[in-house]
Amino acid sequence: MPNTISLDQVPLFQGLDESQLKSLRNISQKLTYQKNQAIFSQDDPAKGFYVVLSGQVKVYKLSLEGKEQVLHIFGSGEPVGEVPVFAGDTFPAHAQAIYKSELLFFPRQRLRELFLEDPSLAMNMLAVLSRRLRTFTSMIEDLSLKELPQRLAAYILHLMEKQENDREITLDVSKGMLSKILGASQETLSRVFKQMTDSGLIQMDKKTIRILDPDALEDFAEGLH
Repeated sequence: MPNTISLDQVPLFQGLDESQLKSLRNISQKLTYQKNQAIFSQDDPAKGFYVVLSGQVKVYKLSLEGKEQVLHIFGSGEPVGEVPVFAGDTFPAHAQAIYKSELLFFPRQRLRELFLEDPSLAMNMLAVLSRRLRTFTSMIEDLSLKELPQRLAAYILHLMEKQENDREITLDVSKGMLSKILGASQETLSRVFKQMTDSGLIQMDKKTIRILDPDALEDFAEGLH
């Protein structure tokens, strides 16, 4: 499990001064969730949002048949459920701790009071959220409109950007969880990993993926291979 991070390490709060961070600390509540414990359910009122301090959280939807579709995995430093809080809406999906996880909870009403006192705080957070939204929009397009080999390549490219390394990345989830994110069986996913390895695009060592040809991987993600 990753080490617990501090508030000033959270990208959503980057650029805030110490007094603003102190105000956020004062309204936050540290919560601990056990492995597989629910954090919120779809259509629950968005009474606040969360920031992951340690562990991992999955956000997912359920089909009418009860099939789980994982939308995203959130790790240390990432906010969860922030958009409906700003919109005054309900949560559009379920959230559950994958491992024992520590989260900070920021109640919506207290945040509104802070924003009225200090509008620059709201503007700073909205700027970061807009950048995150563009990234997620791109990721959702990649993971929904492409075939499985291209979806996997796109996921690896997103990890390269997130981890700021174009030569070696670490899978941030188990292969079982990755198969749920990509909408494939574990057996099919393993075949695609082998296909990419045999093609000379990557090398794998457990959760470590070495990117042998980043340009070719980008072409592969776009279906040009």
